[in-house]
Amino acid sequence: MPTVAVSDLKDGDFLLDVREDDEWQAGHAQGALHIPIGEFTARYGELTEAAPQDGRVHVICRSGGRSAQVAMYLVQQGVDAVNVDGGMQVWAAAGRPVVTDAGQPGHIL
Repeated sequence: MPTVAVSDLKDGDFLLDVREDDEWQAGHAQGALHIPIGEFTARYGELTEAAPQDGRVHVICRSGGRSAQVAMYLVQQGVDAVNVDGGMQVWAAAGRPVVTDAGQPGHIL
């Protein structure tokens, strides 16, 4: 499974968050696309519309398990996708911003 460290992510990299709604509402990376893993196959079209053509999709969850499953699926579909190692826990620990939908400081469940 291709993985990338949080420290290797750059501003503007496309981020797909596959956590559940309550996790997303508590806090997420600004600009990420949110499609919960349980709804992913039904909402796959949202990803194909939003993701940059010929760009990489960085898949993230809380710790890396769910995002690894989605990244594997995407790779099987021919998408350049990688799992973000350690997920939002490492994201927040690295001092990366975590926000709510209202733009306020958030936290990781």
